Amino acid sequence: MNFDFADRVERVSPSATLAISNKASALEAEGVDVVDLSVGEPDFDTPQNIKDAAERALEDGKTGYTTSQGIPQLREAIADKLAGDGLDFYGPENVMVTPGGKQALYEVFQTIVDDGDEVVLLDPAWVSYEAMAKLAGGRLTRVDTAQYDFRLEDALGDLTDAVTDDTELLVVNSPANPTGAVYSETALEGVRDVAVKHDVTVISDEIYKEITYDGAAATSLGTFAGMQDRTVTLNGFSKAYAMTGWRLGYFAAPEEVVDQAGKVHSHSVSCAVNFVQHAGVEALENTDDAVVEMRDAFAERRDMLIDLLRNHGVTVPEPQGAFYMMPAVADDDQAWCEQAIEDAHVATVPGSAFGSPGYARISYANSKDRLREAVARLDDEGLL
Repeated sequence: MNFDFADRVERVSPSATLAISNKASALEAEGVDVVDLSVGEPDFDTPQNIKDAAERALEDGKTGYTTSQGIPQLREAIADKLAGDGLDFYGPENVMVTPGGKQALYEVFQTIVDDGDEVVLLDPAWVSYEAMAKLAGGRLTRVDTAQYDFRLEDALGDLTDAVTDDTELLVVNSPANPTGAVYSETALEGVRDVAVKHDVTVISDEIYKEITYDGAAATSLGTFAGMQDRTVTLNGFSKAYAMTGWRLGYFAAPEEVVDQAGKVHSHSVSCAVNFVQHAGVEALENTDDAVVEMRDAFAERRDMLIDLLRNHGVTVPEPQGAFYMMPAVADDDQAWCEQAIEDAHVATVPGSAFGSPGYARISYANSKDRLREAVARLDDEGLL
């Protein structure tokens, strides 16, 4: 049978990060020792108190459907967390709990973006933003920050030129995947200025907000004057709490956005997993010490990896958040990454997947020993 696939599916490419991860898994299945620096996943186990809370919820029979928007206890805890970030205008009614941050993004794109609507991305941008825009029928305009070493404040002139009255949605991710950049208040004020001027909705993807270094502050975009009614604030539990496989995320937005997105939510995933939501309450209320411990370990790895790369003549814009860095590698970054995994057995992700050719994304969510091994292998193959 010849299937006639939908245009919205055929205009989207598979996830580059998952493709690299699958390649690494295939090599490992053949017995090859791969240092996987491609995945956006903390290498820590979920803190024990969160697992205990999930077990208690299971024992208490929290295994059925919940209200579609999320259990009241979790939405209240999220609203309290957001208030602590300066977003005290969000109440539980403004919160939608989703099975993962990616689902939250998908629902917002489907709710905001219509056929032909312009979506502006800040490159390098996480790979799924492009796919989600295309699935919703949107058309992309991209702003290159790589030429400014990923400093958005230096790219504000380009952003001002890119955003117009025809722009429907702007996506801002700070701390950023794949660069680890944390946008300054000057940069975010510039975002505010163009968003207000052109009446643009902005997604503030704050999934790495709790992972910052050297006193850097990841300011929530919704705290700026004029942004309260036009910002959709997104976060989740995967990164800060090492809960990737639990699939728990959320977004907060004006109530009418939540109501409309609820149609997509209720007709697709129904609700997030019941006992996982109870674990999420525990994560928000009683896990600060574990988050700090993981963040400090990431900071040590970042510093070590930067030093190792510099010793081989490779300079990298120093990330202030998340657990990624983007060194410049070669004009053909795809070929470089293929050689890295095939010859050095080190998995990285080509920068072209994020809209920035000539770079590779390296995740330092791995042990110091494995990071040292990765650099040594790349050097042995002449890739550094």
